[in-house]
Amino acid sequence: MTGSLSLTRAARLIGVTRAELQRRIKHGEMVSHDGMIPVSELLACYPDAQLEDDAETRRIAQIKERAFGKRVFERALPEPEVLAARITELGKTLATSQAQVERFKELLGRLWDKLDGTPGLSAAELKEWLEQEVDLATEPGFINPLAVKDNVLRVMTAQVTILPSRHDFMVEGHDSLLEAAMRAGIPLSYGCSGGNCGLCKAKVVSGEVRKTRNHDFIIPEAEKAAGYVLLCSNTAVSDLVIEAPVADSVQDIPFQQIEAHVKAIGHINDDILLLHLQTPRTKRLRFLAGQGVTLKLGQTFSALQAIASCPCDDRNLLFHIHRQPGNLFSDYAFDKLRTHDAVEIEGPQGEFILHERSPRPLFFFAFDCGFAPIKSLIEHALSLEVEDIYLHWIGSSRQHIYLPNIAHAWDDALDDFHYQEHVAGFDLRNLGGKREEALIKLLQDIQIADAAMLQGDIYIAGPDEAVTVAERFFLEFGLPKTRVSVSRVK
Repeated sequence: MTGSLSLTRAARLIGVTRAELQRRIKHGEMVSHDGMIPVSELLACYPDAQLEDDAETRRIAQIKERAFGKRVFERALPEPEVLAARITELGKTLATSQAQVERFKELLGRLWDKLDGTPGLSAAELKEWLEQEVDLATEPGFINPLAVKDNVLRVMTAQVTILPSRHDFMVEGHDSLLEAAMRAGIPLSYGCSGGNCGLCKAKVVSGEVRKTRNHDFIIPEAEKAAGYVLLCSNTAVSDLVIEAPVADSVQDIPFQQIEAHVKAIGHINDDILLLHLQTPRTKRLRFLAGQGVTLKLGQTFSALQAIASCPCDDRNLLFHIHRQPGNLFSDYAFDKLRTHDAVEIEGPQGEFILHERSPRPLFFFAFDCGFAPIKSLIEHALSLEVEDIYLHWIGSSRQHIYLPNIAHAWDDALDDFHYQEHVAGFDLRNLGGKREEALIKLLQDIQIADAAMLQGDIYIAGPDEAVTVAERFFLEFGLPKTRVSVSRVK
């Protein structure tokens, strides 16, 4: 097996994360060229990894899935037609390789003839060495385990590269191209997800796709001939290169109005309600992690609420509703809202989003219900395989740290995830005087314990007064505002 591999494919073959490979490249342990890793470099760093079944990596992946409420992905075989097409494609590659070997042997024959006409011992020694090397390389039964594993991977999955952004992802099982991209945390453009609107139309530059379902949207014949398909209605037969827009900012996400229904309501404790809304299959909410939407209950009461779930599951939306006595929206949610009730969604809103291209470690500060948008950001970071994540959840009381098991699961499952809980002992929504001083002292203690924090990106969410104090605390160290992101949660 020769040539180079993308970071995504190399990580899959070896059984490590993309972040680990990126870290080795950054530290000079491995060389890459234009995002591609030479196979020789990969084998030098991981001489035995391709021989092992990395069960631990799979276990961690499953724990990650369970930890933030996503379904455990069933790594099913592709549909029979797709599987057959991939095997046929692999057969063509094998035939080409065999033809190249024959041409290589002919070239060696001409090299022998040339060397025979060269006087001197050095040429004979060179010929003997070349014969030994060729015999070794073509020894019957010689198997490159990495090449075998890569061939199996090509049958089970297909890799997709997006232009011009250079994002890449794997298509597994029965996933459509759109579903696989969303699972990988890549915010492609789409609308209905059902083949009606055409917003997920993209151009196939190279590779082969197969339609998985019919769609009502009509692609003009000229565009079909140019390679345009709907990502929601096609899957990858072979490795693909496609041209498709990827959302880089909140301006790339359209304003949407959707009627969702209550899938489930759960009381986390007396003061926190877990609201699970589900959108129609053909009208899902497109949003970026960390954003919020306006929810309208009972056709009258509305409030802006942070989304507490990952954009990778755009149909199932989670919200943490805080009890506020006398607030009409809160009272309705706690006392009158029932399963299957309709809830109007408008949005998304907000610029509290992840800076995906930043190489710095991530430090999250959640004050009370600020955990909702922080949870969305962390889940998105995990889908991108970001490492070096630090979470500090600061509660007015122990009860305000209302979902500690989720954070503990991340901490237990991931080597580079670090979680700490802090109880302030006073209402973080009502600061002033000694309370503010106490909060600053707590932040100072956290910062002193981890000096690297000032080298990272800071994300702060929670009640307005607590967020304002924390934001000012980090800006006073000289950090630019672009590295201190805040979300004020009511």
